[in-house]
Amino acid sequence: MSKFSFRLLVAIMSFSLIGIIIVQLYWIVSSYRNNDEQFKYHVQQVIGNVANTMQQNEATEFYKFYNQLKDSIGTAPKQSELKQYLIVERDPSTNEEIFYSNYLIAEDYNIKSSLFDKKASDTVKVKNFISKRKTEIYRGNTLEKGSLNQNYPDEVIEQTGGLDLLDKAQFEIYFKDIVALRSIDERISKEALQELLRKELKQYGVNAKFEFGVYNRGLATKIKSNEFVYEEGSTYGGPILTDNNGKSKYQLYLTFPEKSKYLFSSLIGITFLSILFTIVIIAAYLSAIDQLIRQKQISEIKTDFINNMTHEFKTPIATINLALDAIKNPKVISDAEKVERYLKMIRDENKRMHAQVENVLRISKLEKRDYDIDKQRMDVHEIIENAVDHVALIIQDRGGEVNLHLDATRTDVLGNDFHFTSVMVNILDNAIKYSKDRPIIDVYTENYRDFILIKVQDQGVGMSKNAQKRIFDRFYREHTGDLHNVKGHGLGLAYVQQIVEVHNAQVYVESEKGKGSTFIIKMPLIN
Repeated sequence: MSKFSFRLLVAIMSFSLIGIIIVQLYWIVSSYRNNDEQFKYHVQQVIGNVANTMQQNEATEFYKFYNQLKDSIGTAPKQSELKQYLIVERDPSTNEEIFYSNYLIAEDYNIKSSLFDKKASDTVKVKNFISKRKTEIYRGNTLEKGSLNQNYPDEVIEQTGGLDLLDKAQFEIYFKDIVALRSIDERISKEALQELLRKELKQYGVNAKFEFGVYNRGLATKIKSNEFVYEEGSTYGGPILTDNNGKSKYQLYLTFPEKSKYLFSSLIGITFLSILFTIVIIAAYLSAIDQLIRQKQISEIKTDFINNMTHEFKTPIATINLALDAIKNPKVISDAEKVERYLKMIRDENKRMHAQVENVLRISKLEKRDYDIDKQRMDVHEIIENAVDHVALIIQDRGGEVNLHLDATRTDVLGNDFHFTSVMVNILDNAIKYSKDRPIIDVYTENYRDFILIKVQDQGVGMSKNAQKRIFDRFYREHTGDLHNVKGHGLGLAYVQQIVEVHNAQVYVESEKGKGSTFIIKMPLIN
Protein backbone atom coordinates (compact mmCIF):
# COMPACT_ATOMS: atom_id res chain seq x y z
CA MET A 1 0.00 0.00 0.00
CA SER A 2 1.39 3.39 -1.00
CA LYS A 3 1.74 6.24 1.48
CA PHE A 4 -1.00 8.18 -0.30
CA SER A 5 -3.42 5.24 -0.17
CA PHE A 6 -2.62 4.64 3.49
CA ARG A 7 -3.18 8.28 4.40
CA LEU A 8 -6.39 8.41 2.36
CA LEU A 9 -7.70 5.30 4.14
CA VAL A 10 -6.87 6.76 7.56
CA ALA A 11 -8.52 10.06 6.60
CA ILE A 12 -11.73 8.32 5.45
CA MET A 13 -11.91 6.20 8.59
CA SER A 14 -11.25 9.23 10.80
CA PHE A 15 -13.90 11.27 9.00
CA SER A 16 -16.44 8.45 9.36
CA LEU A 17 -15.70 8.07 13.06
CA ILE A 18 -16.03 11.79 13.68
CA GLY A 19 -19.31 11.75 11.73
CA ILE A 20 -20.68 8.92 13.90
CA ILE A 21 -19.73 10.78 17.09
CA ILE A 22 -21.33 14.02 15.83
CA VAL A 23 -24.54 12.19 14.87
CA GLN A 24 -24.67 10.55 18.32
CA LEU A 25 -24.14 13.90 20.06
CA TYR A 26 -26.77 15.57 17.84
CA TRP A 27 -29.28 12.82 18.63
CA ILE A 28 -28.66 13.12 22.38
CA VAL A 29 -28.97 16.93 22.29
CA SER A 30 -32.14 16.73 20.15
CA SER A 31 -33.70 14.18 22.50
CA TYR A 32 -32.85 16.37 25.47
CA ARG A 33 -34.43 19.40 23.80
CA ASN A 34 -37.57 17.42 22.94
CA ASN A 35 -37.82 16.27 26.55
CA ASP A 36 -37.37 19.87 27.66
CA GLU A 37 -40.20 21.08 25.39
CA GLN A 38 -42.49 18.27 26.53
CA PHE A 39 -41.59 18.99 30.15
CA LYS A 40 -42.38 22.69 29.65
CA TYR A 41 -45.74 21.87 28.04
CA HIS A 42 -46.70 19.53 30.87
CA VAL A 43 -45.72 22.06 33.54
CA GLN A 44 -47.76 24.81 31.86
CA GLN A 45 -50.72 22.42 31.71
CA VAL A 46 -50.26 21.68 35.40
CA ILE A 47 -50.21 25.38 36.28
CA GLY A 48 -53.39 25.96 34.24
CA ASN A 49 -55.15 22.99 35.81
CA VAL A 50 -54.13 24.05 39.30
CA ALA A 51 -55.38 27.58 38.63
CA ASN A 52 -58.77 26.21 37.49
CA THR A 53 -58.98 23.84 40.46
CA MET A 54 -58.17 26.63 42.89
CA GLN A 55 -60.88 28.82 41.37
CA GLN A 56 -63.43 25.99 41.44
CA ASN A 57 -62.57 25.02 45.01
CA GLU A 58 -62.85 28.62 46.12
CA ALA A 59 -66.19 28.99 44.30
CA THR A 60 -67.54 25.79 45.87
CA GLU A 61 -66.59 26.88 49.36
CA PHE A 62 -68.04 30.31 48.81
CA TYR A 63 -71.26 28.91 47.35
CA LYS A 64 -71.74 26.73 50.41
CA PHE A 65 -71.15 29.74 52.62
CA TYR A 66 -73.53 31.84 50.50
CA ASN A 67 -76.36 29.28 50.74
CA GLN A 68 -75.90 29.02 54.48
CA LEU A 69 -76.20 32.79 54.80
CA LYS A 70 -79.26 32.89 52.55
CA ASP A 71 -80.98 30.16 54.56
CA SER A 72 -80.18 31.88 57.84
CA ILE A 73 -81.92 35.21 57.01
CA GLY A 74 -85.38 33.89 57.97
CA THR A 75 -87.40 36.51 56.04
CA ALA A 76 -89.08 36.15 52.69
CA PRO A 77 -87.24 37.84 49.91
CA LYS A 78 -88.65 40.68 47.87
CA GLN A 79 -89.66 39.45 44.45
CA SER A 80 -89.87 41.36 41.23
CA GLU A 81 -90.90 40.00 37.85
CA LEU A 82 -88.39 40.82 35.19
CA LYS A 83 -89.63 39.29 31.94
CA GLN A 84 -92.30 36.98 30.62
CA TYR A 85 -91.90 34.67 27.66
CA LEU A 86 -95.00 33.22 25.94
CA ILE A 87 -95.05 30.43 23.38
CA VAL A 88 -98.24 29.20 21.61
CA GLU A 89 -98.30 25.85 19.83
CA ARG A 90 -101.26 24.18 17.96
CA ASP A 91 -101.53 20.48 17.15
CA PRO A 92 -103.85 20.02 14.09
CA SER A 93 -104.19 16.28 14.59
CA THR A 94 -105.63 16.56 18.13
CA ASN A 95 -107.03 20.09 17.77
CA GLU A 96 -105.08 21.05 20.95
CA GLU A 97 -103.52 24.43 21.66
CA ILE A 98 -100.68 24.68 24.22
CA PHE A 99 -99.61 27.94 25.89
CA TYR A 100 -96.17 27.87 27.55
CA SER A 101 -95.24 30.90 29.72
CA ASN A 102 -91.96 31.53 31.59
CA TYR A 103 -91.54 34.28 34.18
CA LEU A 104 -88.07 35.42 35.36
CA ILE A 105 -88.31 36.45 39.03
CA ALA A 106 -85.49 38.04 41.02
CA GLU A 107 -85.29 37.38 44.77
CA ASP A 108 -83.50 40.16 46.65
CA TYR A 109 -81.58 39.49 49.90
CA ASN A 110 -80.06 42.21 52.07
CA ILE A 111 -76.90 40.69 53.60
CA LYS A 112 -74.26 42.54 55.58
CA SER A 113 -71.03 42.87 53.64
CA SER A 114 -69.03 42.14 56.77
CA LEU A 115 -70.00 38.51 56.41
CA PHE A 116 -67.92 38.42 53.21
CA ASP A 117 -65.38 41.11 53.90
CA LYS A 118 -64.33 41.89 57.45
CA LYS A 119 -63.41 45.46 56.48
CA ALA A 120 -66.89 46.28 55.10
CA SER A 121 -69.69 47.67 57.35
CA ASP A 122 -72.63 48.37 54.97
CA THR A 123 -75.12 45.95 53.46
CA VAL A 124 -75.09 44.42 50.04
CA LYS A 125 -78.12 43.33 47.98
CA VAL A 126 -77.78 39.77 46.72
CA LYS A 127 -80.08 38.60 43.94
CA ASN A 128 -81.06 35.02 43.32
CA PHE A 129 -82.85 34.32 40.01
CA ILE A 130 -85.55 31.69 39.67
CA SER A 131 -87.93 30.74 36.85
CA LYS A 132 -91.68 30.15 37.17
CA ARG A 133 -92.99 28.05 34.27
CA LYS A 134 -96.66 27.28 33.45
CA THR A 135 -98.11 25.15 30.63
CA GLU A 136 -101.88 25.50 29.73
CA ILE A 137 -103.56 23.04 27.36
CA TYR A 138 -106.87 23.90 25.59
CA ARG A 139 -108.71 21.10 23.79
CA GLY A 140 -111.49 21.44 21.24
CA ASN A 141 -112.79 24.83 20.08
CA THR A 142 -112.78 26.61 23.40
CA LEU A 143 -110.62 29.39 22.06
CA GLU A 144 -112.99 30.08 19.22
CA LYS A 145 -115.95 30.64 21.55
CA GLY A 146 -114.36 33.44 23.44
CA SER A 147 -111.19 35.16 24.46
CA LEU A 148 -108.34 33.40 26.24
CA ASN A 149 -109.08 35.19 29.51
CA GLN A 150 -112.72 34.05 29.52
CA ASN A 151 -111.96 30.36 29.07
CA TYR A 152 -110.37 27.92 31.42
CA PRO A 153 -107.66 25.52 30.29
CA ASP A 154 -108.38 21.84 30.26
CA GLU A 155 -104.99 21.11 31.88
CA VAL A 156 -102.45 23.30 33.78
CA ILE A 157 -98.82 22.29 34.58
CA GLU A 158 -96.73 24.64 36.80
CA GLN A 159 -93.00 24.33 37.56
CA THR A 160 -90.57 26.47 39.55
CA GLY A 161 -86.74 26.19 39.55
CA GLY A 162 -83.43 27.97 39.16
CA LEU A 163 -82.03 29.13 35.86
CA ASP A 164 -78.74 27.29 35.74
CA LEU A 165 -76.77 29.46 33.31
CA LEU A 166 -78.10 32.79 34.49
CA ASP A 167 -77.83 31.82 38.10
CA LYS A 168 -74.26 30.57 37.63
CA ALA A 169 -73.16 33.66 35.71
CA GLN A 170 -74.68 36.01 38.32
CA PHE A 171 -73.09 34.05 41.14
CA GLU A 172 -69.66 33.96 39.48
CA ILE A 173 -69.66 37.72 38.94
CA TYR A 174 -70.70 38.39 42.48
CA PHE A 175 -68.34 35.77 43.92
CA LYS A 176 -65.26 37.07 42.10
CA ASP A 177 -65.92 40.63 43.18
CA ILE A 178 -66.22 39.57 46.82
CA VAL A 179 -63.15 37.27 47.05
CA ALA A 180 -60.96 39.74 45.16
CA LEU A 181 -60.94 41.83 48.34
CA ARG A 182 -59.30 39.06 50.33
CA SER A 183 -55.53 38.55 50.74
CA ILE A 184 -53.86 35.57 49.07
CA ASP A 185 -53.18 33.74 52.34
CA GLU A 186 -56.93 33.94 53.15
CA ARG A 187 -57.81 32.43 49.79
CA ILE A 188 -55.43 29.43 49.77
CA SER A 189 -52.93 27.77 52.08
CA LYS A 190 -49.38 26.79 51.23
CA GLU A 191 -50.07 23.15 52.13
CA ALA A 192 -53.19 22.94 49.95
CA LEU A 193 -51.38 24.48 46.96
CA GLN A 194 -48.41 22.12 47.39
CA GLU A 195 -50.72 19.11 47.47
CA LEU A 196 -52.57 20.32 44.35
CA LEU A 197 -49.30 20.76 42.46
CA ARG A 198 -47.99 17.38 43.57
CA LYS A 199 -51.13 15.57 42.37
CA GLU A 200 -51.24 17.37 39.02
CA LEU A 201 -47.53 16.81 38.34
CA LYS A 202 -47.92 13.13 39.19
CA GLN A 203 -50.81 12.81 36.71
CA TYR A 204 -48.54 14.17 33.95
CA GLY A 205 -45.73 11.81 34.95
CA VAL A 206 -43.47 14.60 36.26
CA ASN A 207 -41.70 13.20 39.32
CA ALA A 208 -38.97 15.83 39.58
CA LYS A 209 -38.39 17.76 42.79
CA PHE A 210 -40.20 21.11 42.61
CA GLU A 211 -40.46 24.38 44.51
CA PHE A 212 -43.29 26.90 44.14
CA GLY A 213 -44.10 30.50 44.93
CA VAL A 214 -47.01 32.93 44.45
CA TYR A 215 -46.15 36.51 43.51
CA ASN A 216 -48.40 39.57 43.77
CA ARG A 217 -47.55 41.99 40.96
CA GLY A 218 -43.92 40.86 40.98
CA LEU A 219 -43.53 40.74 44.75
CA ALA A 220 -43.23 37.48 46.68
CA THR A 221 -46.07 36.48 49.01
CA LYS A 222 -46.15 34.16 52.01
CA ILE A 223 -47.48 31.35 49.83
CA LYS A 224 -44.24 29.70 48.73
CA SER A 225 -42.10 26.67 49.54
CA ASN A 226 -39.09 27.03 51.80
CA GLU A 227 -36.44 26.64 49.09
CA PHE A 228 -38.14 28.47 46.24
CA VAL A 229 -35.77 30.64 44.19
CA TYR A 230 -36.68 32.09 40.82
CA GLU A 231 -34.26 30.69 38.21
CA GLU A 232 -34.31 31.75 34.58
CA GLY A 233 -34.85 28.70 32.35
CA SER A 234 -36.00 26.42 35.16
CA THR A 235 -38.97 28.47 36.42
CA TYR A 236 -42.41 28.42 34.82
CA GLY A 237 -45.38 30.60 35.70
CA GLY A 238 -48.98 31.43 35.00
CA PRO A 239 -51.83 33.59 36.40
CA ILE A 240 -54.15 32.28 39.11
CA LEU A 241 -57.38 33.53 40.74
CA THR A 242 -58.51 35.71 37.83
CA ASP A 243 -61.17 38.42 38.28
CA ASN A 244 -64.34 39.12 36.21
CA ASN A 245 -62.23 40.73 33.50
CA GLY A 246 -60.01 37.66 33.16
CA LYS A 247 -57.08 39.47 34.79
CA SER A 248 -55.10 38.50 37.86
CA LYS A 249 -52.62 40.18 40.12
CA TYR A 250 -51.27 36.82 41.26
CA GLN A 251 -48.74 34.67 39.44
CA LEU A 252 -47.93 31.07 40.38
CA TYR A 253 -44.32 30.07 39.69
CA LEU A 254 -42.88 26.55 39.61
CA THR A 255 -39.14 25.86 39.59
CA PHE A 256 -37.27 22.57 39.30
CA PRO A 257 -33.78 22.66 40.89
CA GLU A 258 -32.85 19.26 39.43
CA LYS A 259 -34.47 19.78 36.04
CA SER A 260 -31.40 18.89 33.95
CA LYS A 261 -30.78 15.73 35.97
CA TYR A 262 -34.45 14.75 35.65
CA LEU A 263 -34.57 15.36 31.89
CA PHE A 264 -31.34 13.48 31.32
CA SER A 265 -32.45 10.55 33.51
CA SER A 266 -34.88 9.41 30.82
CA LEU A 267 -32.00 9.39 28.31
CA ILE A 268 -29.37 7.84 30.55
CA GLY A 269 -30.01 4.27 29.40
CA ILE A 270 -29.83 4.90 25.67
CA THR A 271 -27.06 7.49 26.20
CA PHE A 272 -24.99 4.96 28.14
CA LEU A 273 -25.40 2.41 25.35
CA SER A 274 -24.58 5.06 22.76
CA ILE A 275 -21.43 6.09 24.63
CA LEU A 276 -20.46 2.46 25.19
CA PHE A 277 -20.83 1.56 21.52
CA THR A 278 -19.02 4.75 20.51
CA ILE A 279 -16.13 3.83 22.82
CA VAL A 280 -16.07 0.34 21.29
CA ILE A 281 -16.02 1.86 17.80
CA ILE A 282 -13.23 4.28 18.80
CA ALA A 283 -11.24 1.44 20.39
CA ALA A 284 -11.72 -0.70 17.30
CA TYR A 285 -10.77 2.24 15.09
CA LEU A 286 -7.60 2.99 17.08
CA SER A 287 -6.73 -0.70 17.12
CA ALA A 288 -7.25 -0.91 13.36
CA ILE A 289 -5.10 2.18 12.77
CA ASP A 290 -2.44 0.81 15.13
CA GLN A 291 -2.46 -2.51 13.30
CA LEU A 292 -2.24 -0.77 9.94
CA ILE A 293 0.70 1.33 11.14
CA ARG A 294 2.38 -1.72 12.66
CA GLN A 295 1.86 -3.74 9.49
CA LYS A 296 3.27 -0.91 7.45
CA GLN A 297 6.27 -0.63 9.79
CA ILE A 298 6.76 -4.41 9.80
CA SER A 299 6.63 -4.39 6.02
CA GLU A 300 9.28 -1.68 5.90
CA ILE A 301 11.37 -3.40 8.58
CA LYS A 302 11.18 -6.76 6.80
CA THR A 303 12.20 -5.11 3.55
CA ASP A 304 15.12 -3.51 5.39
CA PHE A 305 15.95 -6.86 7.01
CA ILE A 306 15.94 -8.69 3.66
CA ASN A 307 18.12 -6.01 2.11
CA ASN A 308 20.61 -6.21 4.97
CA MET A 309 20.63 -10.02 5.10
CA THR A 310 21.11 -10.14 1.33
CA HIS A 311 23.94 -7.67 1.62
CA GLU A 312 25.58 -9.58 4.47
CA PHE A 313 25.22 -12.94 2.69
CA LYS A 314 26.51 -11.56 -0.62
CA THR A 315 29.86 -10.62 0.86
CA PRO A 316 30.76 -14.06 2.33
CA ILE A 317 29.32 -15.84 -0.72
CA ALA A 318 31.40 -13.65 -3.03
CA THR A 319 34.45 -14.20 -0.83
CA ILE A 320 33.90 -17.99 -0.87
CA ASN A 321 33.51 -17.97 -4.68
CA LEU A 322 36.69 -15.95 -5.11
CA ALA A 323 38.57 -18.27 -2.76
CA LEU A 324 37.31 -21.34 -4.67
CA ASP A 325 38.28 -19.78 -8.00
CA ALA A 326 41.70 -18.99 -6.61
CA ILE A 327 42.21 -22.54 -5.40
CA LYS A 328 41.38 -23.82 -8.89
CA ASN A 329 44.35 -21.86 -10.19
CA PRO A 330 47.25 -24.31 -10.82
CA LYS A 331 49.77 -21.87 -9.37
CA VAL A 332 47.75 -21.51 -6.15
CA ILE A 333 46.81 -25.18 -5.69
CA SER A 334 50.46 -26.15 -5.72
CA ASP A 335 51.15 -23.66 -2.91
CA ALA A 336 50.02 -25.35 0.33
CA GLU A 337 50.26 -22.15 2.35
CA LYS A 338 47.97 -20.21 -0.01
CA VAL A 339 45.49 -23.10 -0.17
CA GLU A 340 45.36 -23.19 3.63
CA ARG A 341 44.78 -19.44 3.75
CA TYR A 342 41.93 -19.63 1.23
CA LEU A 343 40.38 -22.60 3.02
CA LYS A 344 40.50 -20.71 6.31
CA MET A 345 38.80 -17.78 4.54
CA ILE A 346 36.07 -20.10 3.24
CA ARG A 347 35.62 -21.63 6.72
CA ASP A 348 35.37 -18.21 8.43
CA GLU A 349 32.85 -16.88 5.93
CA ASN A 350 30.83 -20.06 6.26
CA LYS A 351 30.82 -19.65 10.06
CA ARG A 352 29.72 -16.07 9.62
CA MET A 353 26.72 -17.09 7.51
CA HIS A 354 25.92 -19.93 9.90
CA ALA A 355 25.98 -17.50 12.84
CA GLN A 356 23.51 -15.22 11.06
CA VAL A 357 21.10 -18.11 10.44
CA GLU A 358 21.48 -19.36 14.00
CA ASN A 359 20.68 -15.90 15.33
CA VAL A 360 17.41 -15.80 13.40
CA LEU A 361 16.45 -19.33 14.48
CA ARG A 362 17.33 -18.57 18.10
CA ILE A 363 14.97 -15.60 18.19
CA SER A 364 12.18 -17.65 16.62
CA LYS A 365 12.60 -20.43 19.20
CA LEU A 366 12.68 -18.00 22.10
CA GLU A 367 9.42 -16.39 20.99
CA LYS A 368 7.75 -19.79 20.72
CA ARG A 369 9.06 -20.75 24.19
CA ASP A 370 10.69 -23.69 22.42
CA TYR A 371 14.17 -23.07 23.76
CA ASP A 372 15.40 -24.76 26.94
CA ILE A 373 17.82 -22.67 28.99
CA ASP A 374 19.59 -24.31 31.91
CA LYS A 375 20.35 -21.92 34.75
CA GLN A 376 22.95 -22.14 37.45
CA ARG A 377 24.92 -19.87 39.79
CA MET A 378 27.16 -17.51 37.86
CA ASP A 379 29.30 -14.47 38.58
CA VAL A 380 28.20 -11.37 36.67
CA HIS A 381 31.71 -9.86 36.72
CA GLU A 382 33.14 -12.97 35.06
CA ILE A 383 30.44 -12.83 32.37
CA ILE A 384 31.25 -9.17 31.67
CA GLU A 385 34.99 -9.85 31.43
CA ASN A 386 34.40 -12.77 29.03
CA ALA A 387 32.14 -10.61 26.85
CA VAL A 388 34.78 -7.88 26.72
CA ASP A 389 37.36 -10.47 25.59
CA HIS A 390 35.02 -11.46 22.73
CA VAL A 391 34.97 -7.92 21.32
CA ALA A 392 38.55 -6.99 22.24
CA LEU A 393 39.89 -7.47 18.71
CA ILE A 394 37.12 -5.32 17.19
CA ILE A 395 37.77 -2.62 19.79
CA GLN A 396 41.52 -2.67 19.04
CA ASP A 397 40.86 -2.55 15.30
CA ARG A 398 38.78 0.61 15.80
CA GLY A 399 41.34 2.09 18.22
CA GLY A 400 38.82 2.19 21.06
CA GLU A 401 38.74 1.04 24.66
CA VAL A 402 36.43 -0.55 27.22
CA ASN A 403 36.68 0.77 30.79
CA LEU A 404 35.36 -1.50 33.55
CA HIS A 405 33.92 -0.01 36.78
CA LEU A 406 32.85 -3.18 38.56
CA ASP A 407 31.83 -1.79 41.94
CA ALA A 408 29.14 -4.34 42.91
CA THR A 409 30.05 -6.38 46.01
CA ARG A 410 27.38 -9.04 45.48
CA THR A 411 27.57 -10.55 41.99
CA ASP A 412 26.04 -14.04 42.11
CA VAL A 413 22.93 -14.55 39.99
CA LEU A 414 20.99 -17.51 38.60
CA GLY A 415 21.48 -17.69 34.86
CA ASN A 416 22.97 -19.31 31.77
CA ASP A 417 26.64 -18.48 31.09
CA PHE A 418 26.44 -18.90 27.32
CA HIS A 419 23.29 -16.88 26.71
CA PHE A 420 24.10 -14.13 29.17
CA THR A 421 27.56 -13.79 27.64
CA SER A 422 25.81 -13.43 24.27
CA VAL A 423 23.61 -10.71 25.78
CA MET A 424 26.62 -8.70 26.92
CA VAL A 425 28.42 -9.26 23.59
CA ASN A 426 25.38 -8.01 21.68
CA ILE A 427 25.14 -4.86 23.82
CA LEU A 428 28.89 -4.16 23.49
CA ASP A 429 28.74 -4.85 19.73
CA ASN A 430 25.83 -2.40 19.44
CA ALA A 431 27.84 0.25 21.29
CA ILE A 432 30.80 -0.31 18.95
CA LYS A 433 28.72 -0.15 15.75
CA TYR A 434 27.00 3.10 16.69
CA SER A 435 30.16 4.96 17.72
CA LYS A 436 31.24 7.38 15.01
CA ASP A 437 34.95 7.54 15.77
CA ARG A 438 36.95 5.36 18.14
CA PRO A 439 34.51 3.64 20.49
CA ILE A 440 34.84 4.59 24.17
CA ILE A 441 32.71 2.25 26.31
CA ASP A 442 32.26 2.22 30.08
CA VAL A 443 30.78 -0.74 31.92
CA TYR A 444 29.45 -0.21 35.47
CA THR A 445 28.06 -2.56 38.09
CA GLU A 446 26.44 -1.69 41.41
CA ASN A 447 24.15 -3.26 43.98
CA TYR A 448 20.64 -1.96 44.55
CA ARG A 449 18.75 -3.77 47.30
CA ASP A 450 18.56 -7.43 46.15
CA PHE A 451 19.53 -6.61 42.57
CA ILE A 452 22.66 -5.98 40.57
CA LEU A 453 22.61 -3.20 37.98
CA ILE A 454 24.75 -3.52 34.84
CA LYS A 455 25.23 -0.34 32.82
CA VAL A 456 26.92 -0.21 29.41
CA GLN A 457 27.54 3.39 28.39
CA ASP A 458 28.84 4.54 25.02
CA GLN A 459 29.60 7.91 23.45
CA GLY A 460 28.00 7.12 20.13
CA VAL A 461 25.31 8.74 18.03
CA GLY A 462 22.51 8.12 20.54
CA MET A 463 18.91 7.63 19.50
CA SER A 464 15.57 9.44 19.35
CA LYS A 465 12.70 8.98 21.82
CA ASN A 466 10.79 6.98 19.21
CA ALA A 467 13.77 4.69 18.64
CA GLN A 468 14.11 4.07 22.40
CA LYS A 469 10.53 2.73 22.46
CA ARG A 470 11.16 0.32 19.57
CA ILE A 471 14.84 -0.55 19.91
CA PHE A 472 14.04 -4.04 21.28
CA ASP A 473 11.54 -4.88 18.50
CA ARG A 474 12.49 -7.54 16.01
CA PHE A 475 14.07 -6.26 12.78
CA TYR A 476 14.02 -2.66 13.98
CA ARG A 477 17.11 -0.63 13.29
CA GLU A 478 17.73 3.09 13.80
CA HIS A 479 18.46 4.57 10.39
CA THR A 480 21.58 6.71 10.16
CA GLY A 481 21.28 7.82 6.56
CA ASP A 482 22.93 5.10 4.45
CA LEU A 483 21.07 1.80 4.72
CA HIS A 484 24.22 -0.25 5.11
CA ASN A 485 26.55 2.07 6.96
CA VAL A 486 25.90 0.04 10.13
CA LYS A 487 25.97 -3.74 9.68
CA GLY A 488 23.19 -5.83 11.24
CA HIS A 489 19.60 -6.90 10.77
CA GLY A 490 17.78 -5.73 13.88
CA LEU A 491 17.78 -9.03 15.80
CA GLY A 492 20.58 -8.50 18.33
CA LEU A 493 18.69 -6.37 20.84
CA ALA A 494 15.48 -8.38 20.35
CA TYR A 495 17.52 -11.41 21.41
CA VAL A 496 18.89 -9.44 24.37
CA GLN A 497 15.40 -8.64 25.63
CA GLN A 498 14.21 -12.23 25.23
CA ILE A 499 17.16 -13.68 27.19
CA VAL A 500 16.95 -11.02 29.92
CA GLU A 501 13.24 -11.73 30.42
CA VAL A 502 13.98 -15.47 30.64
CA HIS A 503 16.35 -14.58 33.51
CA ASN A 504 13.53 -12.68 35.31
CA ALA A 505 15.46 -9.49 34.73
CA GLN A 506 14.75 -6.17 33.05
CA VAL A 507 16.56 -4.23 30.33
CA TYR A 508 15.97 -0.64 29.25
CA VAL A 509 17.85 2.16 27.58
CA GLU A 510 18.57 5.80 28.33
CA SER A 511 19.74 7.86 25.39
CA GLU A 512 19.94 11.31 23.89
CA LYS A 513 20.48 12.02 20.24
CA GLY A 514 24.13 12.87 19.58
CA LYS A 515 25.25 12.13 23.17
CA GLY A 516 25.39 8.35 23.33
CA SER A 517 23.33 5.63 24.98
CA THR A 518 23.29 3.67 28.22
CA PHE A 519 21.86 0.14 28.36
CA ILE A 520 20.84 -0.93 31.87
CA ILE A 521 20.16 -4.51 33.01
CA LYS A 522 18.56 -5.11 36.40
CA MET A 523 18.99 -8.69 37.61
CA PRO A 524 17.88 -10.34 40.89
CA LEU A 525 20.68 -11.64 43.10
CA ILE A 526 20.89 -15.05 44.72
CA ASN A 527 20.29 -14.57 48.46
